[in-house]
Amino acid sequence: MDKLRFQSFGSGSSGNCYYIGNSDYGFLIDAGIGIRTVKKYLKNIGLNFENILGVFITHDHLDHIRAIGSLERKLNLPVFSTQKILRAIDENYYREKHANSPTRNIIEKNETICIRDFSFTAFHVSHDATDNVGYTIEYQKKKFTFATDLGCIGTEASSHLKEADYLVLEANYDEQMLKNGSYPEHLKRRISSSTGHLSNDQTGLFLSENFNNKIKNIFLCHLSKENNSRELALNTVCNYLENKNISVGVDVKLDALERLVPSNLYEF
Repeated sequence: MDKLRFQSFGSGSSGNCYYIGNSDYGFLIDAGIGIRTVKKYLKNIGLNFENILGVFITHDHLDHIRAIGSLERKLNLPVFSTQKILRAIDENYYREKHANSPTRNIIEKNETICIRDFSFTAFHVSHDATDNVGYTIEYQKKKFTFATDLGCIGTEASSHLKEADYLVLEANYDEQMLKNGSYPEHLKRRISSSTGHLSNDQTGLFLSENFNNKIKNIFLCHLSKENNSRELALNTVCNYLENKNISVGVDVKLDALERLVPSNLYEF
């Protein structure tokens, strides 16, 4: 059976979209970049939209759903998310043009759906959209978990993150850069709140305190352009892990996903 494949097409406030699947078919997690860009990146890995069996949405902020209308209307791709998220997309962005689309598929948190050889389980995360979920995807007894855009890691999310073999987890900002930066105070409070975003320190602390020997790869995602850097995020998280005698590169592989360019294609 084909290996599990993963690639980030973009990660951050400019647009989020990820491919998860195998060499024959797969899925998109979020659709916050243009469909022509997605088409190009799929072609680079030997796929096209006919190989995409569905799009799973984490929440209804524009940088995660920008292309949903086109994917539904032009390509008839199935879209999966909670009822609250799908309703909010219609009410806040697309209204009658996409309301009640036959491509819509409602999923419930903590219920697993199976599509061919993959299973998806949505779980609650703490963010300030209408509704917010992460996903655990299982394939060949491997667990790949996504958690982007969350201000804290609650009990439900924690249980999924701890069981992952492969993990995509937010490390949005450096605390000092945010504190000393040019953002207005209300935006700083929003970002650092429990329904905002995870800092490098929050992510590093969680990973170091909840490390399990089964995890093989950690991908830091949704890095801020203004309040973070790839090097800073990696160094901060690496320091937390190393302080717990977890050797990065030996015990676990650590990478940070770029905002505007695709990552390497990973096969597991």
